[in-house]
Amino acid sequence: MLMRAFHTVRYRVTNMFGKAALRRKGVKLGIGVGLNGLPIVTMAKESAIELGEKVVLCSESYSTDLGVSRPVILRTLRPGARISIGKNSGLSGTVICAAVEVIIGAECLFGADVTIVDTDFHAIRAQGRRNNTNPDDIAALPISIADNVFVGAGSIILKGVSIGKNSIVGAGSVVTKNVPENVVVAGNPSRVVKKIETS
Repeated sequence: MLMRAFHTVRYRVTNMFGKAALRRKGVKLGIGVGLNGLPIVTMAKESAIELGEKVVLCSESYSTDLGVSRPVILRTLRPGARISIGKNSGLSGTVICAAVEVIIGAECLFGADVTIVDTDFHAIRAQGRRNNTNPDDIAALPISIADNVFVGAGSIILKGVSIGKNSIVGAGSVVTKNVPENVVVAGNPSRVVKKIETS
């Protein structure tokens, strides 16, 4: 009973101060956004992060059954980059890095410690790779995740991927190619293992 009261107070304080800090950074927050712990958010100049109505970010293990090994991390890396998360979506220890664009639909679920990146971060060309920050040398392609997608714990979604509505990404998968709607994919690299009945 005492622990429940403690977590309730902690949640309210975190939300009040955490949401104020996000707004100061320029994050657009929909009504009812919830913060379980404080996320890490950094934004490039002239970039955008939008959290839809009732989006929940779980950054501490007490707030999710599986626990998380890190807080939610949202980063825009270049001017003009955008992260948009649709209403009623939930993220647990999820990392999203956008050099171009990561768009997530409504009602999506992200299990513990999912990683979503639309960039290679470094050049493929070997010479000078470590210190090369020229965007023209670093591949980046937008990511699109449709409504009602469930991404299992520890999965990685890489640049240029589109995931269709209602689909499921099995835990620990590495998604390198487009996923159609209404399927389950799993593995490294992921492949379709099952169709989902929708009627």
